[in-house]
Amino acid sequence: MNETIARRFTGIAGAASAAALILEVPLYFVYSDEPPASNVLSRLLIGLFALGFLLAFVTGFRELVKRVNPEYEWVGSLAFAAGLVYVTVTFVSSGLEAGAVIASDHPIDPTITVDGTYILYGSIGRLLLAFFLTAVGYALAHTRALPRWTSRSAYALALINLAFVPSLFFGNTPANFYAANGWGTTALMGAILSYWILAVSIALLRSARRQPTA
Repeated sequence: MNETIARRFTGIAGAASAAALILEVPLYFVYSDEPPASNVLSRLLIGLFALGFLLAFVTGFRELVKRVNPEYEWVGSLAFAAGLVYVTVTFVSSGLEAGAVIASDHPIDPTITVDGTYILYGSIGRLLLAFFLTAVGYALAHTRALPRWTSRSAYALALINLAFVPSLFFGNTPANFYAANGWGTTALMGAILSYWILAVSIALLRSARRQPTA
């Protein structure tokens, strides 16, 4: 895979992941009370596709860093590892939540659904994303593979994710903004991440056009 292909592959995968996330996030705000099973399963299904494309995105990013500047391949590998663990943890939590929904014929009470999944979605996910975004920001800043705003925004988003890690001390009620499974910790952060990935993916695709074809 040469640099041009790496940019295109990563950009396309990121854009696909972002599109799925953008479709998923509004489903969290459709119901003010307990959501029905159809709503939960729909957003989980879309989320699974988003995670699959995100896995391709982090894989492509590692390859891109290696192609642009092999000296920083270790940072690309760190970003890949953090992204891979994040995808894995979120797949597990999605599977547990989906299993609980399928096993129930009633609307899901978000305060008791699958003990522990709110920590996986919340604090653990936020910490893993902070590691991933920090590594991405560092790699972009030192390889100059993309414009400077991409690295700076990655650092800023990493700090925001870190700010939500202590949310596990504030309960697990989705209706609350700052809670382990609150809409700020999960849905809002997912929305911000999706638009950031989309912006970076567009930058990648535009940069691929300026690369030599050979």
